[in-house]
Amino acid sequence: MRRRALLLALAVIGLCGGITNASANETQIRVGNIDAFLITPPGVERPPVVLLIAGSGSTDHDGNGPQAKPATLKKLAEQLAERKIATLRYDKRGAGGWKPEFGKPEDFRFKDYVDDAVSLVNYLKSSGKFARVVVVGHSEGGLVAILTARQVQIDRLVLLVTAARRQGDLVKAQLEKKQIPPEILDPILRAIDSIMAGQIVDPPPRGLSIAPAMQPSLASAFTVDPIDPLKSIDRPTLIVGGGRDLQVARLDFIALSAASPLAKMLWLPDMNHVLVDVTDENDNLAAYNQPERAIDTAMVDAVAAFIQADDTR
Repeated sequence: MRRRALLLALAVIGLCGGITNASANETQIRVGNIDAFLITPPGVERPPVVLLIAGSGSTDHDGNGPQAKPATLKKLAEQLAERKIATLRYDKRGAGGWKPEFGKPEDFRFKDYVDDAVSLVNYLKSSGKFARVVVVGHSEGGLVAILTARQVQIDRLVLLVTAARRQGDLVKAQLEKKQIPPEILDPILRAIDSIMAGQIVDPPPRGLSIAPAMQPSLASAFTVDPIDPLKSIDRPTLIVGGGRDLQVARLDFIALSAASPLAKMLWLPDMNHVLVDVTDENDNLAAYNQPERAIDTAMVDAVAAFIQADDTR
C-alpha cells in the first residue's frame, strides 16, 4: 500500500503530467542503486556527455511513465548521438516499482533525486572518457538539474520546459485550468496548501488520494523554489520553452530567463511539453503517447550546438 501511495504521490507532481541505431552503442550500467543507459557515438574520442534527467513522477530512462509514453529522452539521446554527443539516462526512483534498495517509500524526499543525479555526474567525471559533462533536465528534471549544479561542478546546464515556480504552486495552477467543480477543486487546493506548509491532511480530499504517511514526501517536492538556486549558478546555461506547452507557461520561461540573465534562451512556438511540434490541442494530447513521433529538430540542433560550443558563456 505504501509503495502504491508513493508512486501515486510522485505521479501527482506530473498531473498536469542494446543498440539505438546502426551506429551508436548503448550500454546498460549500474551506479549504486541506479540503473542507467549510456549511449556513445562511434569514432569520437572523449565526446561531450549529457546526463538526461527525466520529468515528473516515476519516469524511466526513456522518458516514459505509467500514464504517458512519449519516449522523450530516448529520442533526444538518439538525436544527440547522431550529433556526436554521448548521453546517460536513467530510471528515476519508482520507475517499474519501488526498489527495496531505496529504503522505505515513506522516507523518500526530493533531495534523493538530486543525490542520484550528483552520483551520476561524479561517475561521468571520474571515468575520464568525456571532454565535458553537461546536465539536461526536462520538466521537473530541470529543477533536479539546477540543484545538482549547485552541488557538483558541471560544464553546462540545459533546462527544457522547466517551471520557475514551486511544484505545488504549479500543480494548483494546472488544476485551476481544468473544468473541475468547485466543491471538488477547492478542498484539493486547500489540501495542497496544507501539505506544502508541512501539515498532514487526514483524510485527504476526494481527488487527492495521498496517504498521510506519504504527504511529507510530496511536500519535499512541492516546496522547492528553483529561482534562488538558479541565480547562483555560474555555468553556461540554455533555457528552452515551447509555445504549445500545456504544463509549463511562458511566464515560467520568462522568470527563469530573468533569474539567469547571462543564460541563452530559445522559444519554440510550436513545441509542446514532450518536445514535439503540434498543431492543436488534440494533436498535443496525442503526442504524449506517440513514441515514434520526432522531437523538434530546431530544439535538438540548438541543444547540440550549445553543448559543443567553445564559448565560456
